[in-house]
Amino acid sequence: MRYTDIFKATFINRPNRFIAQVEIGGKVETCHVKNTGRCRELLTPGATVYVNHVNNPARVTQYDLVAVEKGGTLINMDSYAPNLVFGEYLRQGKFTELGEISLVKPEAKYGQSRFDFYVEASGGKAFIEVKGVTLEHGGVAMFPDAPTERGIKHLNHLAACIANGYEAYVVFVIQMKGMKYFTPAKEIHSAFGETLARVSGMGGRVRAFDCVVKPGEMVIDAPLPVEF
Repeated sequence: MRYTDIFKATFINRPNRFIAQVEIGGKVETCHVKNTGRCRELLTPGATVYVNHVNNPARVTQYDLVAVEKGGTLINMDSYAPNLVFGEYLRQGKFTELGEISLVKPEAKYGQSRFDFYVEASGGKAFIEVKGVTLEHGGVAMFPDAPTERGIKHLNHLAACIANGYEAYVVFVIQMKGMKYFTPAKEIHSAFGETLARVSGMGGRVRAFDCVVKPGEMVIDAPLPVEF
């Protein structure tokens, strides 16, 4: 996944969860933050960020904030990016656990649920839920960075799919490189970690992949260990 027109900037503040003020070449610009999460440990005054210029006169803001540097690590924080890069990963045939893939359907509905992907392959049929990860501490990637009842709902819906004979995956796309492993952020939301462990115990497959991140690009790279 690539961005078209990237600029390096300095983060100033975030008046609300949708916008931020940054300094680009001595000029203060208001940009859209492509992640409505808290990201408090990332967006700190003076942080180096990267913004993508959007050539759309109809937009109020002409920049999207898409990445940030933290302690020498470049972190993509575009909440749309994990689904896009994992979709690419699937279509390129790199996700081999299910064998040869014959169908990839994004935003797939099943009953009252909607999942990020439905996949048919030589090894079975699967529903896949993708979660982007921007939180790290001491070289460990964690999710979530805030309590998420919506995330628990997604896991419970995957459990229903398993009960009905489908394969089910929860894929954590680590939006950075250099992490040791992934683990649920139990101190932030213990119920999410407990539900994830329960779904894993039912046969759900929990996977994590890190990414090579550049200011204008993010690509899935390698699997990471998952520890509960």
